[in-house]
Amino acid sequence: MFALFLLGLVSLICTNNGDLQGYFIEPSVLCYKCKKFHLGLCYDIMDSCTLKFQQSCAIENIYILTKKGQSIYYYSILSCMTNCEDVNFLGFEKRTELLCCDHSNYCNLPEGS
Repeated sequence: MFALFLLGLVSLICTNNGDLQGYFIEPSVLCYKCKKFHLGLCYDIMDSCTLKFQQSCAIENIYILTKKGQSIYYYSILSCMTNCEDVNFLGFEKRTELLCCDHSNYCNLPEGS
């Protein structure tokens, strides 16, 4: 019975190209979590989240657009996000900048905070 368990475990590791090892060894990365962050303060409950598979720490910077087309920083949203990619969304009244990181704990603190 134990031999069958070992055989199943070895086949699982082989089919994942050894990726199973990363789940056991990699330390977990922590990120800040806040729905409204501005000028170094969280105007909601400041919490933290732990990255899961295919997640990154995320900063969503919200900017208000002026009539002249200038962007004025409004606030940020801090979170853990699945399949996060750095991107800019431009609307008629606001611009959202999405920044992702997973290189260290709490890397999703906006610059200047």
